[in-house]
Amino acid sequence: MEIKKAIDIAKNVRKNACAENYYVGACLVSKDGKFYSGCNIENSGIQSICAERTAFVKALSEGEKQFNYIVVVGAPKNSTVLEKCLPCGYCRQFINQYVDKDFKIYTCYGKNNTIEAYSIQELLPHAFTL
Repeated sequence: MEIKKAIDIAKNVRKNACAENYYVGACLVSKDGKFYSGCNIENSGIQSICAERTAFVKALSEGEKQFNYIVVVGAPKNSTVLEKCLPCGYCRQFINQYVDKDFKIYTCYGKNNTIEAYSIQELLPHAFTL
């Protein structure tokens, strides 16, 4: 199943996070089934980037324009149990610019790997638009 593969990719790329405390992984899936992964990359300045935007920037920079959904997973650095993790406000607005209102954001968490889905419109009901 495609969602399971995306979850596994997000979990795996999470290990590459460059962060002090909280490691996040994301896997963006295009309409034609391509996978784009990303992890959070923090620094001491204000230019840190979240896993979701990393995945989107990779996809967009390769010419991808049509997106199906994204999986986001996160937890403290050394934790083996994922926490419920959803995009921050900045990421929600960023994502909204490149997707339709039904675009799904999945998170997987807990010892039982609970999967929840939200539409971008649910998470950002009053988005800025161009």
